[in-house]
Amino acid sequence: MAGKDYYNILGVSRTATDKEIKTAFRKLARKYHPDVNPGDKTAEEKFKQVSEAYEVLSDAEKRKKYNQFGDQWQYADRFTGAQGQGAGYQSYDFSDIFKRGGQSQSYRFSSTDDLGSIFGDLFGMGRGERQTPQKRVKDIESAIEVTLEEAFNGATRLIAIQDGKPCQTCHGTGRVHRIPCSTCKGSGTASSEKRIEVKIPAGVKTGSRIRIAGQGRDGYGSTGDLYLAVTVKPHRLFERHENDLLVAIDVPLTTAVLGGEVKVPTLKGNLALKIPAETQNGRIFRLAGQGMPVLGKETRGDLKAKVNVVIPTNLTEEEKELFRKLNRMRGE
Repeated sequence: MAGKDYYNILGVSRTATDKEIKTAFRKLARKYHPDVNPGDKTAEEKFKQVSEAYEVLSDAEKRKKYNQFGDQWQYADRFTGAQGQGAGYQSYDFSDIFKRGGQSQSYRFSSTDDLGSIFGDLFGMGRGERQTPQKRVKDIESAIEVTLEEAFNGATRLIAIQDGKPCQTCHGTGRVHRIPCSTCKGSGTASSEKRIEVKIPAGVKTGSRIRIAGQGRDGYGSTGDLYLAVTVKPHRLFERHENDLLVAIDVPLTTAVLGGEVKVPTLKGNLALKIPAETQNGRIFRLAGQGMPVLGKETRGDLKAKVNVVIPTNLTEEEKELFRKLNRMRGE
């Protein structure tokens, strides 16, 4: 604020009392606060000046230095040869300036703090919503759900994500001269939806993360990445166990007893499986290389086919008699 007169900004004389300064600040803060004047750049700049002026003139020590050194008051210690003591905290009671819910609020801030934390409470943001300057996360984390077929073959999907670009008002800092940005409410980002095409590699599983470079948020002169957390939907036929698949196959009783051939479903189509005679219910046959692709490799898991022997129904009397005869022959 080089060249600016703090007293003139608050509209008070150089001999103004603390009460007069406080009263002037109250009036001007209400008038120019960004929440009262959304999008008004002139009011925003006025509010910055009023806040800085009050921060100095309401502190007796700072005001004394300002009266003596003017715009260079912050460097008074250099002029006098004093040693810096660090930023000490001063207490201010704003209870007679602003009231909320009938209860007064007291605040503490230092010369290096920003008045935004105070006005967050005074203008309804609340302590829980107060933002503090911090490094903005440029990567975007999102979730994607894929079918087992997509995980098996790989796929291309068009997805929509919220792209948090830096707020143009505060340039991603969340502050406008130490006051919470009224445009982004202190978040530092301005969200917008963008659609991008992503490739789902074959072999992904629940818990896999797909990285799409350069599709994150812009900020600090670079662009972050997009990370997709994968969930594979359950399938009506197949159970997945890492890179292996398990499928149940119905085998007629006669085939299980005498042997034969059945069809086994796979994610590439049906395969013929020879069933040896006297195959028991629950037996598992392993079909090598017919499971899921191993992510990032040329190999595949196996397909396990579990036998479910099907007992015949709606038997004729002749068929039942044959079973009775078999039962007598086996002495069962």
